[in-house]
Amino acid sequence: QVQLVESGGGLVQAGGSLRLSCAASGRTFSSYAMAWFRQTPGKEREFVAALNWNGARTIYADSVKGRFTISRDNAKRTVYLQMNSLRPEDTAVYYCAAEYISLGTTERDYDYWGQGTQVTVSS
Repeated sequence: QVQLVESGGGLVQAGGSLRLSCAASGRTFSSYAMAWFRQTPGKEREFVAALNWNGARTIYADSVKGRFTISRDNAKRTVYLQMNSLRPEDTAVYYCAAEYISLGTTERDYDYWGQGTQVTVSS
């Protein structure tokens, strides 16, 4: 069982940066693949980025490639999403997700979810 709590969202101007954090409970955090998704009203949850248990393998959505970086610190049981060069279309609720071992890019690939943190990018 893993519980996830996101933080770091807020309001930022276009071109700015934010770093999201996701703190996880559970002693086996290092065995979990972790991911970030985002969702805007009326739309399905969208994959943003994911990484495997040791961070050696990462996957990014084309829309954020080169601007966002996912990373993790297993000692702190935390995964991060560094977001640079933010755009108004990045505005969404960002969710952290976890899955034991398996790395995926769709919602159904992940069993554990945080409550979300709002990111708003003004133009």
